Amino acid sequence: MIRCSNRYRLPPLAHCPVLFLTIWLVACNPIKQDRLSDTLQKATDGYQDALRWGYFENAYGYIHPEQRANRPFPDTFKGLRLTGYEVLQAPRIQADKQMATQLVAIDYLYEDRQVVKQLTDHQVWHYDPAQKTWWLISGLPDFKP
Repeated sequence: MIRCSNRYRLPPLAHCPVLFLTIWLVACNPIKQDRLSDTLQKATDGYQDALRWGYFENAYGYIHPEQRANRPFPDTFKGLRLTGYEVLQAPRIQADKQMATQLVAIDYLYEDRQVVKQLTDHQVWHYDPAQKTWWLISGLPDFKP
């Protein structure tokens, strides 16, 4: 009877680092996606709250700083009041491009006119990994008096 030697066999746990690395790589993508999704939800909620409560300067703060650099705060917000803000399409993340889009219907009026109008806002958000924040790059809604 011939016996085989275990001299050249790898111990059972020797494959663990490779297995661990594979599981880690597969598991990290959903974690990153969840993190992006959570921070986007916080950004879109904060932006919505700022608009709804009339804190338009705060809403302007969600615009990317490079877009705000040489542009003063728009005059179209004087006397503006939002009466409705409905998310028509929840944020859709394109993680590979670090972009997201959201579609919103906004009802508004100017206090001196008291005529309710509605616009559809196509929001485009970009994630900045250095600052770990989402910036609204599509600009503020185009409110018409």
